[in-house]
Amino acid sequence: MPFRNTFQSPHRHLAALLAVVTLAAGALPGQSMATDLRPIVPVIKRSVVGIGTFERTRSPSTVFTGTGFIVGDGLDVITNAHVVPAAPTDGKMEQLGIVLPDGEGVRFRPAELVSRDNEHDLAHLRLSGTPLPALELGDSDTVQEGQELALTGFPLAMALGLHAATHRATLAAITPIVRPSIGARNLDPRQIAALQRAPFNIFQLDGTAYPGNSGSPVYDPATGKVVGVINAVFVKGLKETAITAPSGITYAIPANFVRDLMRKK
Repeated sequence: MPFRNTFQSPHRHLAALLAVVTLAAGALPGQSMATDLRPIVPVIKRSVVGIGTFERTRSPSTVFTGTGFIVGDGLDVITNAHVVPAAPTDGKMEQLGIVLPDGEGVRFRPAELVSRDNEHDLAHLRLSGTPLPALELGDSDTVQEGQELALTGFPLAMALGLHAATHRATLAAITPIVRPSIGARNLDPRQIAALQRAPFNIFQLDGTAYPGNSGSPVYDPATGKVVGVINAVFVKGLKETAITAPSGITYAIPANFVRDLMRKK
């Protein structure tokens, strides 16, 4: 009887062990482990700013309204339109601008509203003076469902201090901005207005964002390129009017709409 060699290379045993460990960690065979965020987070945080208003005679003088991020030449700021006041109240010396950490407090830097896109809930502000580090816009048309993403912003505004927080998120779905309705009775005036505009898709993320996160950049953790803008309030009102309890779902406006907005100067 011929001798059968039953010895297996130790490398085969090691490969099998690694496969078991990978599956136990929640990854599928052939799928890479989650990207290490440590190298990219400091880079992103340099470009993430608060959005707010300043009025010297008010207490507090600086009021935080949302998150924004720096793009372009370092003087362009992108945020949600709903966090930018429609117009200053008559008789008030209120200034629009960005809010930056400054030791134990905050520092306000004035900005001018360049353009507003209410349909996609985006706003473009412009600073003067010294540029800040800028993020690069990616092509949001290339983003795919199941892709690993990250977001950085101020989830509870200044309630926790002006400290940017980073969270992972998976692109769960690319979905129309307005949820389908069985009948006209289920549509409110805001949904009807949205349906009358040109439809567009948004990103649905499997993470929770809070009102202070509105305007936060959503980016590829491997490259730092921004592919979306968190919309924690405006879109939820259209998509989740039928949900009475928090869903843990977050929405983002694709970054290609930001690129379109920046052309309107």
